[in-house]
Amino acid sequence: MTDDHTHVQEFFTVRAADWDSRFPSDGPTFAAAVADLGLRRGDRVLDAGCGTGRALPPLRAAVGASGVVLGADLTPAMLKAAVRAGRNRDGRLLLADVAALPLRSGSLDAVFAAGLIAHLPHPEKNLRELVRVVRPGGMLALFHPIGRAALAARQGRQITPGDLRAEANLGPLLHRSGWTMTSYVDEDARFLALAVRTRED
Repeated sequence: MTDDHTHVQEFFTVRAADWDSRFPSDGPTFAAAVADLGLRRGDRVLDAGCGTGRALPPLRAAVGASGVVLGADLTPAMLKAAVRAGRNRDGRLLLADVAALPLRSGSLDAVFAAGLIAHLPHPEKNLRELVRVVRPGGMLALFHPIGRAALAARQGRQITPGDLRAEANLGPLLHRSGWTMTSYVDEDARFLALAVRTRED
């Protein structure tokens, strides 16, 4: 994938209107993943590649009224769908590239990213951008509401050895980017890798 995001925007633009209706039962899985992130009241969290904002309500519930919830996405149609669903009430929506976030360094306590890593043009570099905006000791959750094998079966493909979400690939990738993976779950019902920011800039 190149730095030209046209393909990603086109892919999600045509799917934005019915995205939520295609996956109506994902809500509890999102909520469980947010709970595993261990957020506290008053925390500042970003939903990176937020799409229609399905993670925003549980993120808001976790950080409370005193916390900050941001949702950043590259595709205007997905953000419009988030607004139609009323999820802009749970967080501030940003039209932004997660590879170049309009946020101060160290300004967040955590990043939640659902289905993001497969769409990053330069995963190591882009994960370093997430390191930049998170305080030392802050957390990252890489989530998908379906595991790798189940997703591959749904898409009619095989898992390849180069799959970035494979534990043997993801751990070193995160480490090179300034994260340390602390937990890894890849089940049919969900994928969730948690990491802590270890790089000191």
